[in-house]
Amino acid sequence: MSDFIRHRRLRHDARIRAFVRETELSPRDFIYPLFVIEGEGIQEEIPSMPGVYRCSLDVLGPVLEDIENLQVGAVILFGIPKEKDSLGSGAYAQDGIVQRAARLIKETHPGLLIIGDVCLCEYTDHGHCGVVRDGEIINDETLELLAKTAVSQVQAGVDVVAPSDMMDGRVFAIRQALDEAGFINVPVMSYAAKYASGFYGPFRDAAGSAPQFGDRRSYQMDPANGDEAMREVESDLAEGADMIIVKPALAYGDILWRVSQKAACPVIAYNVSGEYALVKAAAAQGWIDERRLVNEILTSLKRSGADRIITYHALDAAKWLAERER
Repeated sequence: MSDFIRHRRLRHDARIRAFVRETELSPRDFIYPLFVIEGEGIQEEIPSMPGVYRCSLDVLGPVLEDIENLQVGAVILFGIPKEKDSLGSGAYAQDGIVQRAARLIKETHPGLLIIGDVCLCEYTDHGHCGVVRDGEIINDETLELLAKTAVSQVQAGVDVVAPSDMMDGRVFAIRQALDEAGFINVPVMSYAAKYASGFYGPFRDAAGSAPQFGDRRSYQMDPANGDEAMREVESDLAEGADMIIVKPALAYGDILWRVSQKAACPVIAYNVSGEYALVKAAAAQGWIDERRLVNEILTSLKRSGADRIITYHALDAAKWLAERER
């Protein structure tokens, strides 16, 4: 008998590796972002995000069919309006693009879970997530508009609201507004730990939401800070958040783990646009095995504590998982 431990006994056979695997992915773990745009007959591929499209409502059908057939857990809606203004009024308009998309999905695919991203940046002509006055983002005046956005989305059929603006007190304002409107059972999925990250560039191309002046560092978090994220999570839960998002994902695995250990609620990792673009660019050059790397990335996020993952890889990953099961 040897005097050392043979760890490889649990690795030498594919059946044994599968039998002892600690972390398993399922299509139900994925949340797929949808970019919905005003107009007709539009299906524009986003140059910095190959395989991801801006879609008008009349061409959404096949995408929704894929999402439902692949049993992806949910969709999250981002709207691209035809017109923008200083107060982002398209975000809370009853006939806004996200509201119309939610009604369509509820009518044609009532089994899909719809998450509405609640923010103003895609709808403001200045590109910031709140009301701007004299070059400053005004926190408290923004809260009313975010609350109106959340209520209007839920009235249109959104099942979960996800405030991503990073204004102080927005979870409380949204929770209060939803309750007063009779939507006491609608959960709030808060972007509590959202960092001022360079990984968001392709998303801003997709949504046309780049700030027209300055940046978002006065409201999104400093990437150097971890304890601050825990304070944000604690306050959002105290204000009524039911789920917590950590964004971005790959460079913030430590934050994801800390949140998962501290927060007694579902934790969602947002595998953001820049992370997706890096994989697609390397795959296009033949430098990596895309399928293998995507599986590794998503597994790592779940292993790090994510209960669910917002990812642009969702449809591909779900297809690959289905092939593996056959």
